[in-house]
Amino acid sequence: MRNLVVDASVAGAWFLGETDPVAYRALVRLEEMGSVVPQLWHLEVRNSLLSAERRSRLPAAQMRGCLWVLNQLPIRTDNDVDLALAFDLARSHTLSFYDSVYLELAKRTDGELATLDRSLHMAAVTEGVSVMGDSSSN
Repeated sequence: MRNLVVDASVAGAWFLGETDPVAYRALVRLEEMGSVVPQLWHLEVRNSLLSAERRSRLPAAQMRGCLWVLNQLPIRTDNDVDLALAFDLARSHTLSFYDSVYLELAKRTDGELATLDRSLHMAAVTEGVSVMGDSSSN
């Protein structure tokens, strides 16, 4: 089975109580087989939790528990991003550079991408990357 590359939008759904079938499937698969993420993922997920706390979407009392769970997830961090490829992907698909890093990782490792971001999803399909929840790639 392919590596699972989870982006920050999916992780945000886990911690903020959003129900989404892709987020649920990604969590089940992550628990079974683990996942690989770029270093950026750790920064983005923690930033989204902090933003949610500041907007009162996540009670301060739950933050410590979220961070504990986050640290327990079977996730491997990939630090070998091909910056030139990520930049080219961002330019050719009008993605943020941050989003293109997830696409670069999935493409480089022949992984399956789990994202709730429509633009990233479409770019991945265009690049021939398997996307969780996409009937043409599963």
